Amino acid sequence: MFSSRLNWSLPRNRLSALLAEKRQAGARVLDLTESNPTRAGLEYPQAEILASLTDERALRYDPSPGGLRAAREAVAGYYRAEGLSIGPARVLLTASTSEAYAYLFKLLANPGDEILAPRPSYPLFEFLAGLESVRIRQYPLRYDGVWHVDFEALEQSITSRTRAIVAVNPNNPTGSFLKRAELERLEALAVRHNLAILSDEVFRDYALVEDAERVSTLAGQRQALTFSMSGLSKIAGMPQMKAGWMVASGPGSDEALEALELIADTYLSVSTPVQVALPRLLAISGGILEQIRQRTAANLVHLRQATRNSAATLLRVEGGWYAVLQIPRTRTEEEWTLKLLGECEVLVQPGFFYDFESEAFLVLSLLTGPATFAEGVARVLSVI
Repeated sequence: MFSSRLNWSLPRNRLSALLAEKRQAGARVLDLTESNPTRAGLEYPQAEILASLTDERALRYDPSPGGLRAAREAVAGYYRAEGLSIGPARVLLTASTSEAYAYLFKLLANPGDEILAPRPSYPLFEFLAGLESVRIRQYPLRYDGVWHVDFEALEQSITSRTRAIVAVNPNNPTGSFLKRAELERLEALAVRHNLAILSDEVFRDYALVEDAERVSTLAGQRQALTFSMSGLSKIAGMPQMKAGWMVASGPGSDEALEALELIADTYLSVSTPVQVALPRLLAISGGILEQIRQRTAANLVHLRQATRNSAATLLRVEGGWYAVLQIPRTRTEEEWTLKLLGECEVLVQPGFFYDFESEAFLVLSLLTGPATFAEGVARVLSVI
């Protein structure tokens, strides 16, 4: 009866089942996976946020497929504040980065075509692609003290059906940024094979180390057709506002934006109140962003100190909200996470949730409240 697009096998995993049991029993679980900033104990300027939603312009419906001019100008200003010459005409609003992916898959690929995505990375691409009847092929990131793209494997993954390469910058959960030399190779590869580059930059404002070779955004002058995606979810810590965007750059971007507006006109999904509020929300986002920066940086310092001389190795983190621990392979990742939750009431994510190629890795959220993070890390390390 239902479309094969929904032919997903999603049995409840043992970790989720155990977590439900713990919560049903009223256990105090130390959650080291928190990714929702609105539940992370941050201070939001409530009056200002609510006031931004009371503009009388929100009462009028004046549909604009690419987004209201003032909202797109605010996004362009976000980039110009960092010295990037991005005009509002290069910006197209979406309800989220996920919707941006959906639009881009529609734009670039026919059913059965392929998109290349990094591994490890956030486990969402297969679902988004499946809904568009597109296939994901993975290319590996390698770790040798720093994370880097395996370009030989990437090029070997390209087939006659490949249409685009996804770069998550910085990656989730590895926290690795593209470097300038990697970007040069990536663009050359895309040009050679006539591929678009889809750059997911939702965590770009959360760099945790200084690095002159880091590439913070692909928005701007590019050699290949490139789409840079972001939104309020991470920049302003407001996932509930449902406002994202993409910036189109490089050869063919004018034609791409025209086609994207046709796609967007079919849905008109970005609400008028949020578009009207967007300039003010971006203007007040700095305080929230800074709180998150301080939280993630402090938790990373604590984790680095706590894991020193322990059986766990903290992999290099350059940005984002997550940290990866490599732990002894005396148990499987599933066994480790079940033991930690079952015996210590600490919730962490196993590496296989993010398609790590080997074991054993644990993923921790640096967004977690400091007291919970410190206690949870202590319990994890005591067991490991």
